[in-house]
Amino acid sequence: MPVLKGTPTPWSYLFIRLLFKFVLKIFYGTIVVENVDLIPPRGTPCIVCANHSNSLTDALLLVTSIPSRKRNLLRLTAKATQFGRKTFTSWLIESAGTVPIKRRKDYGNDAVDNSDAMQYLMEALELGDAVCLFPEGMSRYHPTIAPLKTGVARLVSDVLSRNKHDPDFEIDVLTCSITYMHRQHFRSDVLVTFHPPMKFTPKNNPELLAPVDYNEVRVLTAKLQQQISSGTLDAPSWRLIRIAKLAARMYAPLGTTMSLGDYVRVVRTFLEAFKLAESPRVEPSSDGEAPSPEQVQREDQKIVQLGNDLKEYQDQLSRWGIKDDRIRRPLARPVILYRIVVRLIWSLFLITISLPGLLLWLPIFITSFIAVHQFKRTGPVWDTYDEIAQYKLTYGLVSFVCVYLVAMLATFPVALLTAVAVPVAMWMSLRWMEDAVSAFRAFVSLVRLLWIGKPALRRMRERRADLYTRVMELAVGTLGLPDEPEKYFAEVGGREKGRVRGRWASKAKYFSVRRRRKRDWNETLRLYDQVDYPDDEY
Repeated sequence: MPVLKGTPTPWSYLFIRLLFKFVLKIFYGTIVVENVDLIPPRGTPCIVCANHSNSLTDALLLVTSIPSRKRNLLRLTAKATQFGRKTFTSWLIESAGTVPIKRRKDYGNDAVDNSDAMQYLMEALELGDAVCLFPEGMSRYHPTIAPLKTGVARLVSDVLSRNKHDPDFEIDVLTCSITYMHRQHFRSDVLVTFHPPMKFTPKNNPELLAPVDYNEVRVLTAKLQQQISSGTLDAPSWRLIRIAKLAARMYAPLGTTMSLGDYVRVVRTFLEAFKLAESPRVEPSSDGEAPSPEQVQREDQKIVQLGNDLKEYQDQLSRWGIKDDRIRRPLARPVILYRIVVRLIWSLFLITISLPGLLLWLPIFITSFIAVHQFKRTGPVWDTYDEIAQYKLTYGLVSFVCVYLVAMLATFPVALLTAVAVPVAMWMSLRWMEDAVSAFRAFVSLVRLLWIGKPALRRMRERRADLYTRVMELAVGTLGLPDEPEKYFAEVGGREKGRVRGRWASKAKYFSVRRRRKRDWNETLRLYDQVDYPDDEY
């Protein structure tokens, strides 16, 4: 069997990968990529498939998350209606060598033929390339992963059948889970998790050779769905995600040195418990050690009631505009007043020193705001919110180029100095602005504590104490999570992005030029805590 090397990387793909690696690092506060070592090496035919909740941004994340030392390029696919337009997005898609896929929903009653696209993808795989497919078939702003289409499984079957003369021909399917903390919000965080690849050969997988039993295709598709779902937050409603995040924050309170991956996995553990408790149960087996239906029902009712109580608690926190941590750690009135003064002075200082750079950011913010505001009017939440990040990225990039060129022309005699000074000034002002917004958010929260008053806070603390006991009972007694999360997560893991070790490292990280030290993975560049989701039919 000849050694496959894959298609050489075209310059346009290199340019796009470098450009959007820079843009994504600006838009998102932290991008954590897990298990890069699991990516099949260059020359191995590979299908990369992931959940699809953020339109073009998902594809850009995968392109930038797969190192060039691993793969020459990632062949992308996109809906055919994105091609042939006189827009920056259309140019971007076509320049990256993306393959157009026709969707039935875009062509009404007309026949849809993707045979040419499938032929192209099979040929690319036989050259040793990596191909990216989103098996949900469409991007949407939704809390759950849609049932996967069978296209990936059928493509594996077709490629194996075309190469059945070589029993050792191997094709890998690399699943990936993408988890956005708040996909459309500036300076939020993203987790990209690669899973162990599934390997297929004609010799080991004769059940996938033509003529293939369609049940085998369904079985493989179900495995893909399970693996993708296992690494992200997959829920039937935003309500469950909201209460699972609150339960996770009660279990591992603010300040716990958790990596983003650990945080997502803890949230997912609680989420699965709430999902299971609300879903219909299959009658248990007659095994004597299995709990009786009455016991199972009682446990489910306890978990459902806990979820309802957590929702009411979070609703009250949202009405007051404070975090759970403000209830967990009560502060004396003199301490609150002292911190109010310190936070206000610090936020005003940071805003003042960031003003020159913010003037450069202003056209970008205005352009992106107008573009997104107009786009939101074009459809319901579930059909538009998944493209907000894409609009912010593209309009922000074009606006930045315009600001950069204008600054260069306006300072032409010292243009070389401006070429370096403008990006540095914009980045530093953004970093200072992040800390300024965080300080001002803390200032507002402290003022609200004074406004709420001691009696209401005392009742809320009693309510939280009961909830905390029940959350820990669920976490440790039922879900098997560590009983000392602050100690456990401080000791496990390595030097992940956004993760700090020890008090000195925590203090030093506050002044990091590269990224903001986050104590709360739910944080965005907002004057309020983002804990709610759009309420819309889907």
